[in-house]
Amino acid sequence: MSAIEKSHAPAPVDLEGMRKTVRADLLSDKVSPVKPESDDAAMAAIEALRDHLNRLIPIVEDAAREPDSIARYCTLACVGEARRKLQAEPMPRPGGPLAYARRLARVLTALCDHYESLSGEPHDTPGARPPVL
Repeated sequence: MSAIEKSHAPAPVDLEGMRKTVRADLLSDKVSPVKPESDDAAMAAIEALRDHLNRLIPIVEDAAREPDSIARYCTLACVGEARRKLQAEPMPRPGGPLAYARRLARVLTALCDHYESLSGEPHDTPGARPPVL
């Protein structure tokens, strides 16, 4: 691989870091740092989740190259859903930012799963998947 090809190679995808963001910020149990009354914490989680989604969407979309395959259509549907969720804003009511952050977390988790399936990377490692939010 030439130096030019190396410089244009995509950055590695940090799926573990993305899943860690989901687990650390949005666990639906009592140890979650994001509480329903803490809109500031939810907004910080939203920023991190949006950043992850903006980096992962084009990579997953590019990885869905297989023409006319079910996996491609499912992946592209998930990409479309992720883009729609990124365009939305949290509802301006108590708990609105937390609910929005959880929607972003679910679509990020789905994109991570699609990436793993398309790239052949191993998944189902212990603790890799966050609880359902």
